[in-house]
Amino acid sequence: MGIPVEVVGLVVSRVHAFDGRPDDGPRPDPEPVGRAEIEIKAELGIVGDRYFGQTVHRNAAVTFVDAASLDQLARDLELPAVPDPLLMRRNVVLRGFPIDTLAAHRTSAGVRVPGRRFTLDTGSGPITFQAKRAASPCAWMNVVLAPGAHQALRRHGGIRSTPLTSGTLRVGPATLALLD
Repeated sequence: MGIPVEVVGLVVSRVHAFDGRPDDGPRPDPEPVGRAEIEIKAELGIVGDRYFGQTVHRNAAVTFVDAASLDQLARDLELPAVPDPLLMRRNVVLRGFPIDTLAAHRTSAGVRVPGRRFTLDTGSGPITFQAKRAASPCAWMNVVLAPGAHQALRRHGGIRSTPLTSGTLRVGPATLALLD
């Protein structure tokens, strides 16, 4: 049974904007990073993204974040508005499911729990992902979102995943299904 969600943002970045020291500011993107549609290739990632096909990033080829994390950030830091979710540079911004719960983790007893498999379907058929580890926020969040964002987003920075099947994702209504 699927869970109705919404894809509120898609990011493809050919360059790493968060390079160097945060105090120096992000590197400008040669083109806009927001997309209405992205193409996912199994085991490779997002076509056109800087991590596409890179073995070292295989377990982090596609990142996800829950838009509700930014809503909470705005409340916690008393911001006048919710920051643009694309500023976090997570590839897929979802609303309607606590995506952080799918990441691999350790229990209080130290037992490793693997990440969950899930599908996301935006109308072109489901794409299967294997959730890996948390996508921990970095100090850059204090620069691009708001002072204090780095700490406030701990345990809510999203997940890193590997695509197991290929397909297309689009901004708009979607269905998420848990597989294990």
